Amino acid sequence: MSRYSSIVVLTGAGISAESGIQTFRGAGGLWAGHDIEEVATFEAYARNPKKVLEFYNDRRSELSRTGIEPNAAHLALAEFEHEHAGEFLLVTQNVDNLHERAGSRQPLHMHGELDKVRCQRCYEIYPSREELALTTQCPWCMTAGRVRPHIVWFGEMPFHMEEIHERLARCDLFVSIGTSGNVYPAAGFVEIAHQRGIPTVELNLEPSLGESLFRDRRYGPATEIVPEFFARLRND
Repeated sequence: MSRYSSIVVLTGAGISAESGIQTFRGAGGLWAGHDIEEVATFEAYARNPKKVLEFYNDRRSELSRTGIEPNAAHLALAEFEHEHAGEFLLVTQNVDNLHERAGSRQPLHMHGELDKVRCQRCYEIYPSREELALTTQCPWCMTAGRVRPHIVWFGEMPFHMEEIHERLARCDLFVSIGTSGNVYPAAGFVEIAHQRGIPTVELNLEPSLGESLFRDRRYGPATEIVPEFFARLRND
């Protein structure tokens, strides 16, 4: 088994791209044709809630599309987690549910989850695959028009930050998979690990902005390099 006792793994859009989930950046990415200011801020929601809700309804329906399934990288992470004798924390910037569908136990979704919603009046968070509308009623407080996607918009604080920092402070291996290193605070996780002098690994299609902070760097499709790396780590 792996010689590491506490592992933190961060995943980004690159791990889900091969499953058919559109990525955040780049030509043909999720936001192509959509100004971030129009669909991904609270101000946009306050200004035109119907447009924002429809945008996320489309993203949610994408998860049910035929062919959208966990890929070999998701499955390799879940398999490693189940076999690893030490601590294992999976943190994801992704809002899809592919890690859960692959078998990962409790990934921390720092940017929220598409298949959950929350009420701005009573603050309840609950699973929902239904389309959101201005007339959607919260089943907890029965208020209509206050239910929004459980998504972290630009300018909002990501979730689970205290737990993530606690685990980064004691882990002995940090692995980053499929993330560009553009978006903070996730882009700063490797800096924390690097300053502590622990092994840091980047598994990505191409070098990220924080490439120089990674001790070990491997590039290629996630479905190839992630299973290969974790198989080797398991037998190390």
